[in-house]
Amino acid sequence: MTASLDLYYWPTPNGWKISIALAEMGLDYNLNLINIAAGDQFAPAFLEIAPNNRMPAIVDHNGPDGDAISIFESGAILQYLARKTGSFYGKTERERISVDQWLMWQMGGVGPMAGQAHHFLKYAPSMEPPNDIPYAKDRYRAETGRLYGVLDRQLAKTEFIAGDFYSIADMAIWPWASLWEGQQQTLDDKPHMKRWLDTVAARPAVIQGRAVAEEQRSNLQQDKTSHSILFKRD
Repeated sequence: MTASLDLYYWPTPNGWKISIALAEMGLDYNLNLINIAAGDQFAPAFLEIAPNNRMPAIVDHNGPDGDAISIFESGAILQYLARKTGSFYGKTERERISVDQWLMWQMGGVGPMAGQAHHFLKYAPSMEPPNDIPYAKDRYRAETGRLYGVLDRQLAKTEFIAGDFYSIADMAIWPWASLWEGQQQTLDDKPHMKRWLDTVAARPAVIQGRAVAEEQRSNLQQDKTSHSILFKRD
């Protein structure tokens, strides 16, 4: 039987958020790979689902009232799936508020800042012509470090991000935070973040979700032909 959910995905931190969530929630899905290095995200059919030409996206053929619905933006997808399944969203309104605020913190903070750190530390210097910009590297490296300090202080008080329960906030933050080395960060002064990273990494569903299409990952830093597609300004 064909699953009612279609996942549009590529193995990146934002993609892992949803593959991990689907594994944690035990939801079957049809996998559609969107090769961002090849420009699949600009295909007209995909833009009907994700008008911001970014993956991940989902189509739930059994959406509200039984009608199909397409959803883009990883945070919105996580909220939708948590509501749909009644899981990983806390049990009280206070817990849900905590989940939401840390999810928004990831969407507005860790994701963009760590993404910019990756860009200016790894990709920009290898572009043609090289764009090795010390100010940008220092700016995003420092801001990512500040955010991880916030994370460490929160995790000194609670087992997981939003409280003493695992939630979609953890699923959103872990994929980006797990790449701390590429963002030129340290965990020497962040023991609580390190404890949390290890705890989440050991979850079977995280291992399963993180491994989806892992063989498709490539060194985009050296794949210069993909730069004009990945970093186009349209």
